Amino acid sequence: MLNDYKGLKLIASSNPHIRNNEDTRSIMLDVIIALCPALIMSVIRFGFRALISVLMSVVSAMFFEWLYRKLMHKTQTLGDLSAAVTGVLLAFVCPVTLPYWMLIVGNFFAIFVVKQLYGGLGKNFLNPALAGRAALVACYTSQMTSWIDPASGKAPLFGGADVVTAATPLAMMKGGEFAEVTAQYSLSDMFIGNIGGSLGEISAMMLLIGGLYLIFRKVISWQIPVAYIGTVAVLTFLFPQGNDAMSWMLYNVLGGGLFLGAFFMATDYVTSPVTKKGQLIFGIGCGLITVFIRYFGSYPEGVCYSILVMNCCTWIIDKYTKPTRFGVDKKAAKEAAKK
Repeated sequence: MLNDYKGLKLIASSNPHIRNNEDTRSIMLDVIIALCPALIMSVIRFGFRALISVLMSVVSAMFFEWLYRKLMHKTQTLGDLSAAVTGVLLAFVCPVTLPYWMLIVGNFFAIFVVKQLYGGLGKNFLNPALAGRAALVACYTSQMTSWIDPASGKAPLFGGADVVTAATPLAMMKGGEFAEVTAQYSLSDMFIGNIGGSLGEISAMMLLIGGLYLIFRKVISWQIPVAYIGTVAVLTFLFPQGNDAMSWMLYNVLGGGLFLGAFFMATDYVTSPVTKKGQLIFGIGCGLITVFIRYFGSYPEGVCYSILVMNCCTWIIDKYTKPTRFGVDKKAAKEAAKK
């Protein structure tokens, strides 16, 4: 007697078919684990407001994902944890003193506009967290560029009017104060995170630990981070704006959001190339634009916009770096592509 084939739940998908225990949830869980060292450092550095900001951001991101899919009568996807990762990353690229309600606004833009309106996970062409940050900078420039002074102590849980602010090392370097930066912050301060800046960007050491964990777990490949950081290092060493080329290069590499962007933002599966050659090109492009913005733009930092620009180029990078298909007639393939 034959089984009732109509009762079977068959999933059709395109090749290649690989048997693997990994799914979106396990990958996103690895990303969250990799972000924990930087989160711990941010709590040590800024106080419990950092933890509350991250939790507020995660909850609002997941709420907006649930709300959109509820309104559109679509299957709920909260279980894949992608919205939670977006919430953590958006909080990481904002000042710890940013009002909580602004974080909620940023998550609305990231989830509703950038991610879900384009069809959800796998269909967005921009990194949602970075797009959310760009929207917040455009709408609330003053609040998004106010950094707590490292010597002023912890950030208060609520409010922030009395917080002592100071320029970040990159902002001081942008203003031609490199000598003051080296006098105020040592390279160990830059590496460990005893500096001002965004909530999750300050500690290159903790971000490096998290990035190496992702590479070890094979969640990401080395091509984009190495090409990105390497390009920034080479360009800033060859074209320094200070007396010491090596110091100028190290302060540029360790400062700002370079490590966070290289390991956690630029490597996003959806918005980065799939080929190894394409990933190298993508990383080099991000590095070039980052240095260009830092040197010639109005902002002291260029990581956010460099990745967003390269996100828009991913399709063409994939198009011209795809491997040769052996056994396929080129003329027939071109004719099929025109149809």
